[in-house]
Amino acid sequence: MKSASHESKSPYERPVSPETSAGSVHAPHRKLRSRHVTMITLGGIIGASLFVGSGNVIRTVGPAAVLSYLIGGLLVFLAMRMLGEMAAARPAIGSFMEYARVGLGDWAAYLVGWLYWYFWVGVLAYEAVLGGETLHGWFPALPSWAGSLILLAIFVGTNLISVRTFGEVEFWLASIKVLAIVVFLVAGVLFAFGLWPHSSFSIPNLWEHGGFAPNGFGVAFTGVALVIFSYFGTEIAVMASAESEDPAKGIRQATSTVIWRILLFFVGAVLVITTIVPWDELPEPVDVASAPFTYVFDLFGVPGAAIVMQLVIFTAVISVLNSGLYSASRMFSSLAEQGFAPKFVAKKAKNGVPVAALLASTIGGVVATIVNFAAPESGVFSFIMNSAGLVALFVYVFIALTQMRMRQKMTPEEVADLKLKMWLHPWLNLLLIAGIAAVLVVMLTTEDGRTQVWTSLIATAALVIVWPFVRKNLAKRRAREAVAAERESAEVATAEAALES
Repeated sequence: MKSASHESKSPYERPVSPETSAGSVHAPHRKLRSRHVTMITLGGIIGASLFVGSGNVIRTVGPAAVLSYLIGGLLVFLAMRMLGEMAAARPAIGSFMEYARVGLGDWAAYLVGWLYWYFWVGVLAYEAVLGGETLHGWFPALPSWAGSLILLAIFVGTNLISVRTFGEVEFWLASIKVLAIVVFLVAGVLFAFGLWPHSSFSIPNLWEHGGFAPNGFGVAFTGVALVIFSYFGTEIAVMASAESEDPAKGIRQATSTVIWRILLFFVGAVLVITTIVPWDELPEPVDVASAPFTYVFDLFGVPGAAIVMQLVIFTAVISVLNSGLYSASRMFSSLAEQGFAPKFVAKKAKNGVPVAALLASTIGGVVATIVNFAAPESGVFSFIMNSAGLVALFVYVFIALTQMRMRQKMTPEEVADLKLKMWLHPWLNLLLIAGIAAVLVVMLTTEDGRTQVWTSLIATAALVIVWPFVRKNLAKRRAREAVAAERESAEVATAEAALES
């Protein structure tokens, strides 16, 4: 029978420290520095899905794409604040999976962990394919598939060296992205107001070509699913902070600045594009060269601007590839540590890098990439990308439910002591869940939306079907660990008794 004191323990009382989770990564020279976390926080979510994918959203929704990014940004901001509350009190690598386990149970940790890993496998394939096609465009003698595999190999190497190496590479790649978007925004605002050479006042583009929402405001909600795909990755900053020199500070910084990052980099950039270019004249983005950012930069008339923007977007592609390998490997390693994946996957090298998890995650990305090039008509790649698209929404629901449950387990004193606190609890949690439900309902009204919903549900159902087998093996593993712990305790007691006698 549990004691009263045990019942009152806070769910945050036994923190899963990054030092414990990451093995030997606790060595100071192997941790991420503050500047690494800062730039990962600023640029970690800026990838091809913004630079290239925003064109698809704008062509589908019209200028109201700004609303899609605003709604998606609000959902992400709320989820990040909830995650930040839990992470600031309990820094952990593979964070939200660990919180789901403590708050909701093993089943929730299993689902959210595997869904998150599955999402990043899809992202790795997407970024690798886009990067390979970009290299092929620049170097026609290099096949696209070869370029994709070369990029994967390069960034597997940077991740294998150490977490500090990952952070250093990401620092410089993110710096380029952030600088490019700042320049884009400044030049874009001047161009839109007719203050740029050879430009004219173009603000009316927001409403003159069929209206602000030419295809209806409902389509703006459908666009949220595509937008969420762009935002997903914000939580990388929280995961990286857990391996930094000052986890609590990094987590607070990551979650507190997310709203202005969303407003500036995403909403601001899309607003500039829809203001400068009539939405129905924007070319369909099929590669980096036809991306909306490249198209707009070319309009600025700066010599070589289009080429420079192509290089920047390529930088964004390989940056997300780098971050994706980091995120997927850490989550896969955490899954193995909790007994949801083969035990060997959790093994780490002396530098703290989960090598087996990293290589296994890469294999998933490689297989998806090869399938895309070898059998594009099979539909396998499309299924992976469609089913991964809604994973973000599922994960955010789990974050909201977990944070609600964790709060219920805390005393008023423990709530008051939280370093980072979610506002208006639990009403904003319910708002987030309701918002996601509304997005799903609207998506079911369109053919593309229904495809994403059903493929995501199929992927989730597959995990649910496997769960009973995983739970059975998990119970056996924990029973063996309990027996081993009792045996070790008995041996220690016997040795102490022998010494005393």
